Amino acid sequence: MRTCPPVIGDVLWTPPADVRETTELGRFLNWVRDERGRELGGYDELWRWSVEDLEGFWGAVWHFFDVRPTRPYERVLANADMPGAQWFPGARLNYAAHLLRHADEAPEAPALVARSQTRAAIEMTFGELRDQVARARVGLRELGVGPGDRVVAYLPNIPETLVAFLATASLGAVWATCAPEFGARSVLGRFGQIEPKVLLTVSGYTYRDKPIDRRDQVAEIRGGLPSLEHVVEVPYGEHGVPDARGWDELLARSEPLEFEPVAFDHPIYVLFSSGTTGLPKAIVHGHGGQLVEHLKGVGLGWDLKPGGRLLWFSTTAWMMWNALVSALLVRSSIVMIDGDPNWPDPSFQWRLAEEVRPTFMGVSPTFLMACRKAGLEIGRDFDLGSIRALGFAGSPLPSEGYHYVYDQLGADVLCLNGSGGTDICGAFVSGSFLQPVYDGEISGCCLGADVKAFDAGGNEVVGELGEMVVTKPMPSMPVRFWGDEDNERYLSSYFDLYPGVWRQGDWILFTERGSCVITGRSDATLNRGGVRMGTSELYAVVEELDEVADSVIVHLEDAEGGPGELVLFVVLADRDRELDDALSAHIKGALRSELSPRHVPDTIVAVPAVPRTFTGKKLEAPVKRIMLGARPEDVASRDALLDPSAIDAFAAYAEGTSRTTSDAGLSSRSPS
Repeated sequence: MRTCPPVIGDVLWTPPADVRETTELGRFLNWVRDERGRELGGYDELWRWSVEDLEGFWGAVWHFFDVRPTRPYERVLANADMPGAQWFPGARLNYAAHLLRHADEAPEAPALVARSQTRAAIEMTFGELRDQVARARVGLRELGVGPGDRVVAYLPNIPETLVAFLATASLGAVWATCAPEFGARSVLGRFGQIEPKVLLTVSGYTYRDKPIDRRDQVAEIRGGLPSLEHVVEVPYGEHGVPDARGWDELLARSEPLEFEPVAFDHPIYVLFSSGTTGLPKAIVHGHGGQLVEHLKGVGLGWDLKPGGRLLWFSTTAWMMWNALVSALLVRSSIVMIDGDPNWPDPSFQWRLAEEVRPTFMGVSPTFLMACRKAGLEIGRDFDLGSIRALGFAGSPLPSEGYHYVYDQLGADVLCLNGSGGTDICGAFVSGSFLQPVYDGEISGCCLGADVKAFDAGGNEVVGELGEMVVTKPMPSMPVRFWGDEDNERYLSSYFDLYPGVWRQGDWILFTERGSCVITGRSDATLNRGGVRMGTSELYAVVEELDEVADSVIVHLEDAEGGPGELVLFVVLADRDRELDDALSAHIKGALRSELSPRHVPDTIVAVPAVPRTFTGKKLEAPVKRIMLGARPEDVASRDALLDPSAIDAFAAYAEGTSRTTSDAGLSSRSPS
């Protein structure tokens, strides 16, 4: 059996009475009624239509947002097989053309606001953005870049990165990026797979108040990419890159901006999985799939529109960067942040929001809960009245997080908790302005996403945990994996368990009303005595304790069918404190009373840090593999970790208690 996570379910927010007149989603409902003759009473009916009539729905998205192909499509969905669906065959279009068309309609409209710890603030209009893209396009073309060529960037979240991406897309070339925090080995594991022709890079950056020199990493990256023909340096930081073309030189000439018409599934960019084990998956996304998915997501889901503004911190290594950029498709402006978003203190993002006045703001659940734990009175100390909706992604948000938002920001703000991923560069489940917000829950499935919970036999389940699956194709599903000639890796990633059905790899529970709760990765689920529980439920209890700053848990199963060993690793809030018997008992008591007696850990271990990727994802599965005897270098790329040394304590613990000394940064307590 599987346990049901604690679903509170109280309604915290309901759609306003005028929602059909004041939101893009309401306007879409009215458009479908007037233009398609379908009267849909609300979100539930709209979602049902969106998955039962895929051609009708995605065709409506296309025309509602006025997608302008250079050649029309023959039909919306020629083949609905999964994998292998064929969307909008015959169409020729370009993503960059749709984003920059607003420069003709409103050249003075704000496009971006950039804030950095390396240099002064920058603001740019759509007209200025278009001019720079036109110049960068000429520069890249003169370097020999054309359709299908790969342009890669070792760049932070700054305007030049956006300019280079759009110029690349305008040529029909393929884009990929890594944040400059990544080490050379991790970058080569990504860029080396796609054999790029051009590299854009910085020589360094400032993090907090410390200059970071990346010239050695750039040199190693250049040396490891034999396909490279040109290197372009974006001036950023204190140094220079030897033998590199300058950014000003790349932008020296301008011509009228043109856009290469490409097929709907022509690659626009390659996104990479976190790469914690083996080579990262090189996930290829298409121009058309990203265009219609993001028009739907930022327009209908987030209600961004002309005059809106999106603030969501992201590095260039996270798919949220691509979603941030796509807000420009609907003539909203974006806020680009480079640096530590928690420096000089956790109030930085809220101060920035007060300054730049976003209509939609996104934060990570981890950051939000840290603000709550620190006692920040964000609603009292900052003017955040411009925020109509606050989004969360990256991990589940517990009930306490919802209440914190409504206590601080008031009853009118929409909480949008969602889950998706790099795999589709979008969301599977989320909320919208047409759905109520339930305490501790995600409001429901996204439009066009036929998401269900399956048991091991492939049967849909409601009211209990199951594997999150998608039973019908979506245009944003990957075109392919780069270099995966026989599709073997692609099939094993998503279609290994249920043939013809996409398996995302998350545990999800759907309620009878269609809302849902995601409890963690299905490959990191805790199974004690046949009772399965998502790790996020345990973290919600442990990390609420004042004494604990962070945690990660692994279950080491017993091959003979016994209960196995449940090991909880904690980072103590007071780094000088010892994990003594009293604190260990306190942690276990909280889990016993608030969660489940079966899921009280057998052992609690204090560690200096929890290993996380640059996007904040905990490495549960790699930690478990280390506990089972794998070498750290075989399960995690240090260059892809926020703290490369974080895995050392786990390796020391796995080798035996003889090394769990103060030198290894470890202390442990078993049950008393």
